[in-house]
Amino acid sequence: MFSFFRRGAAVATDQASHDDLAKASQTGACTIIDVREPNEFAAGRVPGARNMPLSRFDPAALPQDKPIILICQAGGRSARALSACRAAGLADARHYKPGTGGWIAKGSPIEK
Repeated sequence: MFSFFRRGAAVATDQASHDDLAKASQTGACTIIDVREPNEFAAGRVPGARNMPLSRFDPAALPQDKPIILICQAGGRSARALSACRAAGLADARHYKPGTGGWIAKGSPIEK
């Protein structure tokens, strides 16, 4: 179970932990959305991530079947995407604040 969920209810946090992101990448239990531009995404991403660039980000286009983890390079763009999600009424989205750079710094794998 992900740390931002407790007994089926969302915990009041906007951030997914490294463990949450690693579990989502391994199991597919959450949808990972990378909001970097396509060229950045192509250079390397968290395994299993889908690309929805912030420049054309639309919360209504997000999959509705699983919780969402948003990621960018360093946390700024994913925080803006999260704000757009909140404004659209989506409560089951979180962002990984350290970004792809933080993911790589922890020694986690990337795919190209």
